[in-house]
Amino acid sequence: MRTNNRSEIESKYKWDIISMYPEDSAWENEYNQVIKGVENLAKYKGHLLDSGSNLYEGIQYYLDLERKIGNLATFAHMNLDQDTREGASQALMDKANSLMVLFMQASSFIDPELMELDDEAYGKFVEEDSRLNDYAQLINDRLRRRAHILTPEKEEVIASFGEVTGASAKTYGMFNNADMKFPSVIDSKGEEHLLTSGTYIPLVESVDRTLRENAFKTLYHTYDSYKNTLTSTLFGALKGNQVISELRGFNSSREAALFENNIPETVYDALIEGVHDKIGAFHKYIKLRKNTLKVEELHMYDVYTPIVEVAEDSNNIPYEKAVSMVLEAIKPLGEEYYKIAKEGLENGWVDVYENEGKRSGAYSSGSYDSKPYILLNYKGTLDNVFTLIHELGHSMHSYLTRKNQPYQYGDYSIFLAEIASTCNEQLLLHYLLEKEKDNLKERKILLNHSLDSFRGTVYRQTMFAEFEHEINKQMQAGLPFTAQWLKDKYLEINKYYYGADIVSDDEIAIEWARIPHFYYNYYVFQYATGFSAAVAFSEAIINEGQPAVDRYLKFLKAGCSDYPVEVLKNAGIDMENPRIVGYALEKFEKLVREMESLV
Repeated sequence: MRTNNRSEIESKYKWDIISMYPEDSAWENEYNQVIKGVENLAKYKGHLLDSGSNLYEGIQYYLDLERKIGNLATFAHMNLDQDTREGASQALMDKANSLMVLFMQASSFIDPELMELDDEAYGKFVEEDSRLNDYAQLINDRLRRRAHILTPEKEEVIASFGEVTGASAKTYGMFNNADMKFPSVIDSKGEEHLLTSGTYIPLVESVDRTLRENAFKTLYHTYDSYKNTLTSTLFGALKGNQVISELRGFNSSREAALFENNIPETVYDALIEGVHDKIGAFHKYIKLRKNTLKVEELHMYDVYTPIVEVAEDSNNIPYEKAVSMVLEAIKPLGEEYYKIAKEGLENGWVDVYENEGKRSGAYSSGSYDSKPYILLNYKGTLDNVFTLIHELGHSMHSYLTRKNQPYQYGDYSIFLAEIASTCNEQLLLHYLLEKEKDNLKERKILLNHSLDSFRGTVYRQTMFAEFEHEINKQMQAGLPFTAQWLKDKYLEINKYYYGADIVSDDEIAIEWARIPHFYYNYYVFQYATGFSAAVAFSEAIINEGQPAVDRYLKFLKAGCSDYPVEVLKNAGIDMENPRIVGYALEKFEKLVREMESLV
């Protein structure tokens, strides 16, 4: 089937990014103004701390430029994403990228000068110019970092080594994404299938068990043939993080990584503890999968294939019906949320369908001054409906934050980013399960979808987080860091998580080699914490009603006016308590029990 050109798609199914810069010259005009503004930033260099008013005006000037650059870059990247073949769009993106680099260079003096500000001088500046209170959280966060900022000379050395310390991750990315090739695999009928990183998951989701097994073993045997190279790139990445962390006075890479958003290490530990406490629920799910698939032995290549048959009409949902489903699902969030979401979905937030040259996948994006746009490649599946409500969650979080916070606090950290989107998914699941109370086939499809989400996001990502912490401890202790040790440790953790009702095939021991998140320095745990917080919010909204809605909206409107863990605490969610994760996994247990009763 031919993919449409963009000109063939009705305007009602396209986002209206043109409203950001209605005339062709508008983007260029703002770009030229910002270029001049960036040049004039130098007038504050060496004078930021001359007085309270200078400090305020310097920060204000910097933020005004950053805000405009954000708008320029947002338009450029979305304009490119809607048709990546357009040379003019690529040129615009290149200009935006160059502008961001220029701005970073021109403003590089700000943080070092702020670090020279002591508490006493800051207090006097606030007395002199009370407008500085508008930037209290921003300035205090910079001052919090003072103990880990080095002399300008040492900072320059660290900066110059940035490409060196990032080389291992870059090498891995190039090797994994571009150079790694896999043999074709055979199904039960002897037919060949192309195996790539992109086709692997669809192949192991197949109902053909021979194909699943061959894809699984071929992929991991290929990775295993490069195990020493991949051990070296991983060691290089972790070692780079360790060296920088130690130079900055941190006790570990984990402490340094979590320090960025002021996240206590106890949050990380609470996640693993909470999942360990409910590991039995996951083992019940694995046993359910084994019984449902009716296999004598369940293997790791049986984990992705659906345990229910997907109905044909679940893959043929018109977009208008998807919007209707989404709007019904979010009604528990109250009139304010509903009206804003409805207006956005019906008036230019969403770019719905695939077209030639359009970026694949889905995302929510926007600047402080734009609409919170959504890119989709909608094909009518139930998964697509969940994607729509997921991205709407991001966009509503952005919208409510920007409408209720000044620019300097009009964003939110990655630690919070997946909560609103996942909460929306949970509300859609609840709505559909209530709607399909008597439709057992449809309920099984929905339950399978939800169980897979818990498996993939809470249990699997926590398993990754535990492995990441173990390998960092091994490396930082100076103990042997070999391919065999990595494989043994990964297999040990995999067996603990998946339990006795599945064969932890030898091949799974090398799975760590295909997971790019281990190069992201304590990033992956946030998927699981975010999912857990989202379940806690959604369950409270469904069961408590308005008081819970009020707490949730408070969270959505807070932006980065406080640190992320505090933003959640203020909304009733304490991520330092393992009980939050446990509460989410109690819902998982409930879903497993219902699925057991249906199959």
